[in-house]
Amino acid sequence: MPAPLPQAPPPAPAPVPASANPRPPRANDSAPVATPLAVPRADSLALAKQARDSALDAAMLDRLATARPPEEPEAPAGSAADAETAALRTLFDIDVANWADHGRVKFYLNFFTGLARERMAIWLTRMPLYEPTIRRQLIAHGLPGDLAYLPLIESGYSATAVSRSRAVGMWQFMRGTGKLYGLKVDSWVDERRDVVKATDAAIRYLADLTARFGSPYLAAAAYNGGPGRIERGLARIDPDDEPDDSTADPGAAPQAGDAAFFQLADTRYIKRETKDYVPKLIAAALIAKQPARYGFPAAAAVSGANDSVVVNEATGLDVIARLAGLSLADLWAANPSYVRAVTPPKRLAVVRVPAGAGSSTQSALDALSASERLTSFAHHARKGETLARIAKRYGLTPADLKGFNPEYRTRAPRTGEVVRIPGQARLSGWIAEDRRVDGPAEGGTVHRVVAGETLSSIAARHGTSVARLRALNELSPNAVLRVGQQIRIAPGKSSKRAPSPAPVRKRVHVVKAGETLASLARRYKVSVQALRTANNLPAGRPVLRGQRLTIPS
Repeated sequence: MPAPLPQAPPPAPAPVPASANPRPPRANDSAPVATPLAVPRADSLALAKQARDSALDAAMLDRLATARPPEEPEAPAGSAADAETAALRTLFDIDVANWADHGRVKFYLNFFTGLARERMAIWLTRMPLYEPTIRRQLIAHGLPGDLAYLPLIESGYSATAVSRSRAVGMWQFMRGTGKLYGLKVDSWVDERRDVVKATDAAIRYLADLTARFGSPYLAAAAYNGGPGRIERGLARIDPDDEPDDSTADPGAAPQAGDAAFFQLADTRYIKRETKDYVPKLIAAALIAKQPARYGFPAAAAVSGANDSVVVNEATGLDVIARLAGLSLADLWAANPSYVRAVTPPKRLAVVRVPAGAGSSTQSALDALSASERLTSFAHHARKGETLARIAKRYGLTPADLKGFNPEYRTRAPRTGEVVRIPGQARLSGWIAEDRRVDGPAEGGTVHRVVAGETLSSIAARHGTSVARLRALNELSPNAVLRVGQQIRIAPGKSSKRAPSPAPVRKRVHVVKAGETLASLARRYKVSVQALRTANNLPAGRPVLRGQRLTIPS
């Protein structure tokens, strides 16, 4: 998981993959998410396939995060054959040659070529659309181009990846740090999923860290574990720094540069995840640079050229896709930052479309009326539900709904029958929902995390408990705070109409082999639909072994 990353738009858009996973964010994502747009069956199947692919990515990334190399003596640096070492020095601009035989590197090479082989092959097919552009930007900032393989271990080059700790996007931003460094994150747009902006942000942050620590590997470790932790760890193994505790190792001569990372990784001063981060990078770089050597097919070069259109009113991506001659699945893959598959109301939005389609799509888009910008969607009538009740739910009058559904002018809809709802009604509901969420009544005290702070120190400073902070911020017991992250200290003032509920402890179930949503619903005495809603699982998406599910109360 990376530490905070800054952002600034580059002069030209980076390529966007047609194979990215355009699913709505998970239930624990930072931005609120509404139900995806109603789309034709072919699009629904494509979105479901992409959602499954995203779930498989997440499951393997979780396995990668929890994989543990055996604790055993490591091979000494530079033990590879001289000819091979010389070849590696020529091939890479990060120090792979001296560490290719390191025990942790070998462990992750075996992991990527064994247990993770299938997913790694898929991640490598995505790489050509991103890696060349990322490499050019890294070199332009004076950084090693081979740091372009970092997203391979962070997200599998997926713009929609979401970690267990709610880091999002190809470069895995936390919500607070993303906003701190200029990335917009709200209920309409999550720019952590924007490949262009997030990539530029990550590179500027890596440049700052490299300048600070003087080593690409220490910078990568700080990107993962936070610069404060790396700085404190280095001070403890340096006897000249006179640490104020007895944890220093006075017999260990401090090393410099990349070797200092591996020296630090042999101590208890950094977390296991950070100790393994650079070995994962080296292993992934070895495979990505020489795929045939490790039994992977060479990925074909892909053109990432695209055009864009400017949208100044809320418009469904399905509408823009139709005008551009695309499926919603493909357009949403190219624009995953629009979490509701709708551009935000009353602000300019840029939507990427295929190269050559920009001018005609823009002209067609400008000619649309407001009523044509959002397609209708289906509401399935429930038992005993009247047209008047359905109309009230969506802020409409019965006459409005009858005009939209003439078949119900003389009778009520039967259970399960479809009632078409104008798209503008959904938009109005979303805007009202945002006012309730973002309004002053929901304020409360917020603390922005600075380097070195922990939940305990924040709780002591504000006169509260760690347990209360965890409940207010939905933090797991092993959650790691990031510099810039916003921590809610106290809930906002309760609205008279909708008082804030007391924090409820969530139950989490880790899926075992053979378990299904139906079996879990029976076990916990809840409905399958309640499980799907609590975990934002679309119909048809299976649960996977090792997947973490929130069990609704």
